[in-house]
Amino acid sequence: MSLRLSTVILPYRRWHEGSRSAWVRAEELGFHSGYTYDHLSWRSFRDGPWFGAVPTLTAAAGVTERMRLGTLVTSVKRRSPITA
Repeated sequence: MSLRLSTVILPYRRWHEGSRSAWVRAEELGFHSGYTYDHLSWRSFRDGPWFGAVPTLTAAAGVTERMRLGTLVTSVKRRSPITA
């Protein structure tokens, strides 16, 4: 039996400003899985950028090989997939 560790990476940083490196580093550290939240915002980050879970996980899949990816919370919300 082995211990499997998971991590949560909040999608509040732009991909090229630290989010990408967080996902890559999590895999380098040996995490079994990485999760993110599908909220419109999160506590102290509510006044800054907050990115969608599906695009974040799609990008994370492109820079990881072994780590499982998923959402801890997936919400049904009223928001247009098209931004103005």
